[in-house]
Amino acid sequence: MTAMFLVVILGSTHHRAPVGFAPIAIGLALTLIHLISIPVTNTSVNPARSTGVALFAGSGAVSQLWLFWVAPFIGAVIGGGLYKWLGADDAPDIVGNGR
Repeated sequence: MTAMFLVVILGSTHHRAPVGFAPIAIGLALTLIHLISIPVTNTSVNPARSTGVALFAGSGAVSQLWLFWVAPFIGAVIGGGLYKWLGADDAPDIVGNGR
């Protein structure tokens, strides 16, 4: 979920994206993440929130806490690589360059 969320954030804030629509795209993507992942894994999207709840929930939750910190980092790396692979770093078309 983090990988796709990062792709949405990077794509909607790219200089070739329509101006002013980034908050809408990011908000809808975050809503979709909540609608999909909470019923399936009872996840939280914020690792800090997961830490606070785990500290008060007991030892079982604390032993699984590492995943709530490691998985978003891995997802961010995958999302950044996916965004780069999709061609987001292509140079913009400049008038008069012969293309």
